[in-house]
Amino acid sequence: MNYRASFSTEGVSVSKVLVAGNAHLLVGRKVTLLAGAVYAAGTVLGVITASKKHTVSASAATDGSEKPDLILAETVDATAGDREALGYARGDFNTSAVVLGAGHTVASITEALRIKGITLLADVA
Repeated sequence: MNYRASFSTEGVSVSKVLVAGNAHLLVGRKVTLLAGAVYAAGTVLGVITASKKHTVSASAATDGSEKPDLILAETVDATAGDREALGYARGDFNTSAVVLGAGHTVASITEALRIKGITLLADVA
C-alpha cells in the first residue's frame, strides 16, 4: 500500500493558490502581528524596527515596515490584540495571491523578497 503524501490544487482557482512550485521548499517562522487589523493570507509583511512586530508593508512607512520581510501564511484576526502567526521566509509564491500594502507593486517588492529567498512567480500551478 502506498501512503505517500501529495499536494493538489483540485477545485481551487490557480490565481488564488498562494504557494507556487514545490511546497516542501517553504520555510516559515513565527512572528508577532501588530494589533488592530485582520491580516489576509498572502499579505506581504514588514517588521517594525522598534518593536520587532510585523504589519502590512506599506511603501510610505518610516518605521522599518516599508521593507518587505515575509509573506503571511494564513488569515489572522489581530483586531483585539497582537497575535502570533506563521510567515513564510522562503519559497515560491503566485503574484496574484500576494496581498500588497499601500504604495507597493509586485515590481517594487520583488528584489527585496528575492534577496531573502522569496520568489514571486506569475500564476503557476
